Amino acid sequence: MTKNPTLNSSWISDWRPEDEAFWNATGKSIARRNLIWSIVAEHIGFSVWLIWSIVTTKLPQAGFHYTTDQLFQLVAVPGLIGAFMRFPYTFAVTTFGGRNWTIFSAAILFIPTLSLAYFVSQPDTPFWLMLLVASTAGLGGGNFASSMTNISFFFPDRMKGWALGLNAAGGNIGVSSVQLLTPILMTLAVFNLFQATPVDGIFLQNAGLMWVLPIGIAVFGAVFFMNNLATAKSSVKNQLAIVKRKHTWIMAYLYIGTFGSFIGYSAAFPLLLKTQFPTVTISIAFLGPLVGSLSRPLGGWLADRVGGSIITFWNFILMAGATVGALYFVGHKDFAGFLSMFLILFVTTGIGNGSTYRMIPSIFREENLFKVRGKGDAARSAALKTASIESGAAVGFIGAVGAVGGYLIPSGFGKSIAMTGGPQLALAIYLGFYGSCLALTWWFYLRRSPQGEGAPSLAEARV
Repeated sequence: MTKNPTLNSSWISDWRPEDEAFWNATGKSIARRNLIWSIVAEHIGFSVWLIWSIVTTKLPQAGFHYTTDQLFQLVAVPGLIGAFMRFPYTFAVTTFGGRNWTIFSAAILFIPTLSLAYFVSQPDTPFWLMLLVASTAGLGGGNFASSMTNISFFFPDRMKGWALGLNAAGGNIGVSSVQLLTPILMTLAVFNLFQATPVDGIFLQNAGLMWVLPIGIAVFGAVFFMNNLATAKSSVKNQLAIVKRKHTWIMAYLYIGTFGSFIGYSAAFPLLLKTQFPTVTISIAFLGPLVGSLSRPLGGWLADRVGGSIITFWNFILMAGATVGALYFVGHKDFAGFLSMFLILFVTTGIGNGSTYRMIPSIFREENLFKVRGKGDAARSAALKTASIESGAAVGFIGAVGAVGGYLIPSGFGKSIAMTGGPQLALAIYLGFYGSCLALTWWFYLRRSPQGEGAPSLAEARV
């Protein structure tokens, strides 16, 4: 007989997604409701995180006298802060509850949006202060880690690839939202609450103010429609066990290659277009993050059916090929070719995001089940619960490390342009990095070789 979840102040104490009867009777609807509002909050978090990717392209026009390298730093620093914020956000869900943390993490986004709205109307703002204001946008980057950790507990293992892919895509597409809508709304005086004088018809404050109402909606939805799972409670000490796991660090490295590339290229792309193809409108920049976001569920779907490691391996080959193409076309100042290569890059970052995230729970499941092989059903059940806790923590931790790409890529482009006059040096370095990711994927997850007594065959398991 299947019990209904016991609700106490939005806490669910009985949660068994692997129990098919429970899932069909009760779990599915609750999980989907939490997924929907998780996507809403994460979408806004990503939007806030990438606000400066557009704002920086308009600062010179608005009277701010910053160098090109300084503009790239304003784009890059939210990525670095967002990466750091993901570490505490990862462990917050199992400490405070997924619903509770979503409320807090959404409400705190008023800080970067309102501070941006004020300071971009002050052209005499020194660079160090503007860099500090831009860094607060990194708060939006932390949302991804807590959101993904939270959703990983709601769904059965067979659906994690789909659920995590959909959750991530809904968040990732926030990058497209901010890059599509911000240039449009900056031309409208209706949101000009600070009554600053526009420069060439641009109201930069609107870039922050446009998100105030959506943030309020996200907080409302989290309060009234999301739940905390008592079964997801775990001490930080137990979760930190993942730091000692070899595969945590390997997957984090691979995730820099996939998600780090997505968020890094998303942040840098508008300013990169502005510097390399000055006659091209930056409004077209939203296409990259859009196709990257939409392809993420495809990566998770393919990984569920074929195996995450196989998809990840071939995906890095495509990423390397597109990078070579981008190098060629930027050198010849061929905008159509350059845009095509970057759109392919964005698509592959999305597919790779989905496939690598599907690998994480599979790896931790196989490793924990291997430890209790032949010890009975009780031991197996305990191992699966441990795997769920560890993979939830790993999802957030790996996402935090991967987000460093949000700083490294824009910063790399800025330094490359300052040193050589173009982005080719940075692209060549990124190409070498993708080669190392390709080698690691094959060595640890596809190479069929005799395993030691204490390790499962991850290649055989098709993680």
